[in-house]
Amino acid sequence: MPNIEIDPAVFNAAYIPYLNDTTPMQIFFGGASSGKSVFLAQRAVYDLLKGKRNYLICREVARTLRGSVVQEITKIIREWGISNLFSINKTDNTITCTNGYQIVFAGLDDVEKLKSITPAKGVFTDAFCEEATETDKASIAQLLKRQRGGSENTQKRVTLSFNPILQTHWIYEDYFKSIGWADDQREYRTEEISILKTTYLDNRFLTKQDVSRLLEEKDKYRYDVYTLGNWGVLGNVIFTNWKVQDLSDMMDQFVNRRNGLDFGFSSDPAAVVITHYDRMRKIIYIYNELYQSGLTNDLLADEVKNMIGNWKEDEKTKERTCESTEPIVCDSSEPKSIAELQGYGINADGAIKGKDSVLFGIQWLQQHEIIIDTSCINTRNEFMQYKWKEDKGGKALPVPVDKSNHLIDGLRYAYESDMTESGFEILFGA
Repeated sequence: MPNIEIDPAVFNAAYIPYLNDTTPMQIFFGGASSGKSVFLAQRAVYDLLKGKRNYLICREVARTLRGSVVQEITKIIREWGISNLFSINKTDNTITCTNGYQIVFAGLDDVEKLKSITPAKGVFTDAFCEEATETDKASIAQLLKRQRGGSENTQKRVTLSFNPILQTHWIYEDYFKSIGWADDQREYRTEEISILKTTYLDNRFLTKQDVSRLLEEKDKYRYDVYTLGNWGVLGNVIFTNWKVQDLSDMMDQFVNRRNGLDFGFSSDPAAVVITHYDRMRKIIYIYNELYQSGLTNDLLADEVKNMIGNWKEDEKTKERTCESTEPIVCDSSEPKSIAELQGYGINADGAIKGKDSVLFGIQWLQQHEIIIDTSCINTRNEFMQYKWKEDKGGKALPVPVDKSNHLIDGLRYAYESDMTESGFEILFGA
């Protein structure tokens, strides 16, 4: 390995003391745009260059890694001018330094695959979970198991990084509540754990426009969490009739499906929700989702086909083709997009909507039990954060805040015909 000098100016000052920190459990949390994810990506590259460390980097759902941590690490390698020292294998989800040490990317949603993962050289010294509030305690336990064995000369570490969405989260209960964490606190440290809270004020690389967007946030919850980096408290949430459950053993029984789509592209994601309706017991099972920005309609059509397509395999060539898709109800405000999806072979139709359809759709959904599969992280986050507007005294108004609702909007579209059958016809102009 050549002698590589990394200019300290590439790091935000708040994180430099943690560059060589070997505390076994490390928590980096706080506001949006605080630079924590960038620093942890920088540290991973820095550690590989020094040798002796292998990283297992995870998120709850594997497919979300490519657009986040993988992209950040490859960007750092390029910007530091050291691409010649790394090989990036997108098929195996690995980044390997010429000294043999590796970063391996994996999803916590495939436990069996996770059990079989090992680095090419040595053991995993570092387990890093990005967006850790997406995970449950069992997932973090799987990370700990992947670090067994190896030399005692290198301190093993588990690192969690996240925005502090809600005080009801298990991470708050396990790591913050017991130490009496205060909102104005910045750090906490023992021999076993270190906690660092950062905000936009700790990121000197932000533009004035970046800062302005954070400071201009009007919603109190979002300002507290994403601007100030404080643990969130939600009072007037809209849905309390839901729970999270592993539905993997039930999915073969899900035949009475309802599918919905809310369009998005840049700032808002395209959101697809796939569900099963148990009409007799009034239970809605949400078992698959898509939540992704930047998808043109042809790419969106491919994703939808993978989720609800009827596929046929040629006996001779073994090639698979999608003959049709299940029906999917879309946001009718984009008829051009619906027409394009239909042209790509999607059985898409527009929602009727109508006066007060949002409020009555919410009321209809509130009359059901809603069970969300553990893999549907974005759906769970929306149900946790979707809330009513409040007056100056904090009293709930009968108007939902138009945020954290893309998948929920898709859910309303998916069940629109069921709502009309249940006596909601007047809402839709019937």
